[in-house]
Amino acid sequence: MTRKQKKMLARIIISAVLLIALIITDKLGYLKWAEGKWYAFLPWLVPYGIIGYDVIKKAVRNICHGDVFDENFLMMIATFGAFGIGEYTEAAAVMLLYQIGELFQGYAVGKSRRSITDLMAIAPDSACVERNGELEEVDPEEVQPEEVIVVKAGERIPLDGIVIEGSSFLDTSSLTGESVPRRIDTGDAAMSGCINTDRVLRIRVTKPYEDSTVSRILELVENASSRKAKVENFITRFAKYYTPVVTIAAVLLALIPPLLFREAWGEWIRRACTFLVISCPCALVISVPLGFFAGIGAASKQGVLVKGSNFLEAISRAGTFVFDKTGTLTKGEFKVQEVLLPEEESAGERLILAMEGPAPVENPGPLSPEERLGLLTNGLLRIAAFSEYYSHHPIAAALRDACPETVDASRIGEVRERSGHGMEAVIDGRKYYVGNEKLMREKNIPFEDHPAVGTMIYVGAEDDSAASAPVYLGAILIADSVKDGAPEGVSALRKYGVKRTVMLTGDRKEAAEMMARIIGIDEVHAELLPEDKVREVEGILEEPGRKDEVVFVGDGLNDAPVLVRADVGVAMGSLGSDAAIEAADIVIMDDDIRKLPKTLKIAQKTMRIVRENIAFALIVKFAVLILGAFGLAGMWLAVFADVGVAVIAILNSMRAMKPPKE
Repeated sequence: MTRKQKKMLARIIISAVLLIALIITDKLGYLKWAEGKWYAFLPWLVPYGIIGYDVIKKAVRNICHGDVFDENFLMMIATFGAFGIGEYTEAAAVMLLYQIGELFQGYAVGKSRRSITDLMAIAPDSACVERNGELEEVDPEEVQPEEVIVVKAGERIPLDGIVIEGSSFLDTSSLTGESVPRRIDTGDAAMSGCINTDRVLRIRVTKPYEDSTVSRILELVENASSRKAKVENFITRFAKYYTPVVTIAAVLLALIPPLLFREAWGEWIRRACTFLVISCPCALVISVPLGFFAGIGAASKQGVLVKGSNFLEAISRAGTFVFDKTGTLTKGEFKVQEVLLPEEESAGERLILAMEGPAPVENPGPLSPEERLGLLTNGLLRIAAFSEYYSHHPIAAALRDACPETVDASRIGEVRERSGHGMEAVIDGRKYYVGNEKLMREKNIPFEDHPAVGTMIYVGAEDDSAASAPVYLGAILIADSVKDGAPEGVSALRKYGVKRTVMLTGDRKEAAEMMARIIGIDEVHAELLPEDKVREVEGILEEPGRKDEVVFVGDGLNDAPVLVRADVGVAMGSLGSDAAIEAADIVIMDDDIRKLPKTLKIAQKTMRIVRENIAFALIVKFAVLILGAFGLAGMWLAVFADVGVAVIAILNSMRAMKPPKE
């Protein structure tokens, strides 16, 4: 309990004691001396003032600022009206009960916020930095890049960096939701927010604190409340018009029957005051945002960052999931699986053998078939690696890794990268073509098609001795592997109402369709250029009659345009990726695709709880409002309809904090 709440509790106790004492005194007849006098209310004003002065103060302040119709105004008018008709006990008791409800309400809200904050308590208060040969404990914000910090066993890493000494295991559960510790060695990246569980690590800082993973995550969680869901915006607009309407209705309820039908003023003023107390919309105004906040906290515990309640609401209605293949459904770890040479001997073999290593052997003599095959294989890999030397694509990295020697950049001349086609490179004065079948067809190279699961890289070259088209040299098969849990994750999505799954890839159609069958994807669009992915997603978004939301799941780095274009963009495989955090609406902090159905379930549970709160609050409110208008509900029931409903709705919202069962 906070200091403010403790003060409120003390005021409640003092006011309650005084009120009970006054009630007993009144029943014993000791207050008859004031009956009928104008000052009869003064004794009751003491407990009322102790418990209600802050409500009146807020109401007056808000009126001065032009914000008239809020719950403080309603309570002030209702209790003043009760004093005006001589119901002193009810006036003081209603204010007391209202403040008791506010105390419970504040405690419930505070507890839920603390629980959510605890989930994200990943920012250490200090960092141990090496300066002038000594260890100095400073605020993480004071540490600069290139400085060295020391993290002992059991401590949380305060800043992003590279391990320069030591090896250990990291507990990444607060960021990824993954309970299994992750091994880290010298040279590996260390991410802030993780706990060092084993041995001392020396880490060279690579980013200032404000750009660190932990700072970015906390900023996202804190700012999530600024992006409101449609339901929240509706509640805000509803309260804006609802409160003035019920206030005017209460005034009419107090005036019309006495003026038109000569009813007793006291009875109808009492009903109007009861009507005002009932009408307070705090159950909706507080419980609905709290429900979304709790849902975002539950997702955070699973290692999923949701940037706003609007995205949580949107993904709860998701019916179509569109996946990028590489790095999302597959590991993105490309490796050369096979080298395929032309079935018949051709001029291509001469060109391959011409691309020898740095120390070619002259006149090697007759070669055995195995030796010749080895030379041709290495030569083809060498051509591909040299051609892809300047490319940052994962396939290029796989080709360089498979090269039998270190690439000598001095042998590389002009290089041209063809988006969606491949590379054109001049090596030792000869022009080579390394890419997909589109490039081969464009250059009129008669290649041999090799259907296989994976990416086929075809290689051709210009032959100075031939006047015809470039010569086909062979093909290299590069394959990726299905990401762990991808088939299970995609299958689980269907349990929560996802009707359609789509895969987008630049791979060949046959390979893409085979991969889709393994994973369980419904629909495949293959051989796409980067801009084609945006067009495909736009086509799905513009389909006539579509009512559900379209979610795009990508790696967050090269899929930014599609992540932004979809209804909801989810970044996968993006542990510590700045680009993913910026572009996506939802970020899964590890590359476990099984977090997608968990996120969907959390979103659907949150929306169910929010709708329960809205329905419960409105039904009770309108039922008791009608009873109050007909004089069948007193102040006690009015207080329950206001404060009681709010507390129940808040407690219901807190259920969203608990992650759903598998």
